[in-house]
Amino acid sequence: MTALAGRARVLPLLATLLVTVLVTGLLAGCSTGSDAVATGGNFEFVAPGGQTIIRYDPPASRGTLGALSGDSVTEPGKQIGIGDYPGQVAVLNIWGSWCGPCRGEMDDLQQLHLSTQAGGVAMLGIDVRDDRAAAADFMRDRKVTYPSLFDFPGRTLDALHGYPRNTVPSTIVLDREHRVAAVFLTSVRIGQLAPVVAQLAAERVD
Repeated sequence: MTALAGRARVLPLLATLLVTVLVTGLLAGCSTGSDAVATGGNFEFVAPGGQTIIRYDPPASRGTLGALSGDSVTEPGKQIGIGDYPGQVAVLNIWGSWCGPCRGEMDDLQQLHLSTQAGGVAMLGIDVRDDRAAAADFMRDRKVTYPSLFDFPGRTLDALHGYPRNTVPSTIVLDREHRVAAVFLTSVRIGQLAPVVAQLAAERVD
């Protein structure tokens, strides 16, 4: 499927979602973190203020994410990462089975995954500070079909230079060139994520 065809398919799906889903307010996370800015080049996380939702526009201002991969939660020994999704918008969700707000947002993330995967949007979880068996049970019980990598110490977040490992849940959205386009430093709902994903899926890739 070409990138153009993917964009054409994902936009009607997201439009349907936006008609049926009310945009909700932010839920409190398990912990708080700082904010980020990007100036192009490699992504660097810094703390300019107290925002919990950060957008990076225009695209030229977005920082590039380093290599990010790790062991699968549900398939031990299998390595997964953003390199598996070239040319796709990628939604990275940092979570743990021990985190109450993570449970609250998982159904929305799964719904977004099902409605956008055919249009070139990938969902990838990063499970931190967790027991692998508990995390795998968590995913099975909630019928989560997108993959998550198991990273107890949160070392994969080194690819997001300076990103706070204690901010759980949080979500990072990458454009098709895997530059950081948005950061949600709190739990997130589909009504917040869907418009961001739709915009990025529709962007022209040079």
